[in-house]
Amino acid sequence: MGRHRRPQMSGSTLRAALGPGLLMAGAAVGVSHLVQATRAGAEYGLALLALVVVGCGLKYPFLEFGPRYAAATGEHMIAGYRRLGRLPLAIYAFLTVSTMFTVLASITLVTAGLAGTLFGLDWSTPVVAVAILLPAAAILAVGHYRGLDRIMKVLMAFLALATLAAVVLAAGRHADWTALMPAQAAPMLWTGAGLGFVLALLGWMPIPLDTAAWHSLWTLERSRETGQQPSVRHATADFAIGYLGATVLAAAFLVLGALVMFGSGRTLAGTAVEFSAQLVEMYAAALGQWARGLIAFTALATMLSTTLTVADAFPRVLRALLEMTDHSRADTVRRRRPRYLAGMFVTMTGAWLIVALVGRHFTLLIDFTTTVSFLAAPVIAWLNLKLITGPHTPAAAQPGRGLRALSWAGLMFLAGFSLAWLVWRLG
Repeated sequence: MGRHRRPQMSGSTLRAALGPGLLMAGAAVGVSHLVQATRAGAEYGLALLALVVVGCGLKYPFLEFGPRYAAATGEHMIAGYRRLGRLPLAIYAFLTVSTMFTVLASITLVTAGLAGTLFGLDWSTPVVAVAILLPAAAILAVGHYRGLDRIMKVLMAFLALATLAAVVLAAGRHADWTALMPAQAAPMLWTGAGLGFVLALLGWMPIPLDTAAWHSLWTLERSRETGQQPSVRHATADFAIGYLGATVLAAAFLVLGALVMFGSGRTLAGTAVEFSAQLVEMYAAALGQWARGLIAFTALATMLSTTLTVADAFPRVLRALLEMTDHSRADTVRRRRPRYLAGMFVTMTGAWLIVALVGRHFTLLIDFTTTVSFLAAPVIAWLNLKLITGPHTPAAAQPGRGLRALSWAGLMFLAGFSLAWLVWRLG
């Protein structure tokens, strides 16, 4: 592939660049927050709060490199992986293909559970999953996602406000905060089961690292919509806004789970429908029974938005991978939409089959999917760091010393936890 140049387009503004970061936040506030963060608070109190915040901070650089690279070069990160060589591209392709079905299946399961809770559906989970995936496919196929996404962002904003309000109200009713920091939590976390849960928690907290490539694709799409190539400063500012919001909400969900469920004697349900009912009950306990229906609807809308976002992202990635084999621009343009539709059919069909076959093992599926994401994180982190600091990224757009230092600290953090888990599993 030849040397690329940054497109010459009209001047960038932050307003024109805003969008992909909020879309990333919409994808983040899903299973990792509603399920994993809530479970962390319910089972371990506030013992994992600092780890969640630190983990989000140490993953920040590798996710920020996605919009940074797209803004600096005018191409997505998948093309950047190809510039690093065939092996990096093959690694990313393998990680994508090996996780895309379970990722979408996990999100669909939570969405189906909330739909069953809200509407009182007496349907099997696979049937509810079909009722979710088919309309999502139709929305994405006809290209009406943009308008729906705007509506979903409003509903997600309400969920954020409701979550923060629930935390404040629940905190006011909780007299003894020291009880939320149990002394026995630390030894429990260093057991095999505890370490396994930490990896499952951090795997999608606040979002997997492979979404950096998604973000680069969305950045380019936003650029095409506005006719403006964003500057690196504006693209990274857009990312930072969305990432900060996702991190704050992750902490809020963990605290809410600790305040309402920790030490209550209640155990978290093992099925998607029952867990969703517990989640809604948790909000109602903090905000009042009047909020039950509103919270259930807003949480469902948030998960529908997440489902749409992820269902859109994987076909885009598959299409971008296939475009690496094209020999001409004409081939890319002609095959663009058919490839997207084919990718959407494949990912949704595979996800539905997983829901139908192992959907009853809700928490097991969630833990498996998020653990795989965490174990893959050091590899993705290394590829992203190598790309953004290498010759394929203009020197002026490369991260400064502070961000590079944070990147190396994050890489050691991710690799260290993954190695500890592997030693435990193989020991």
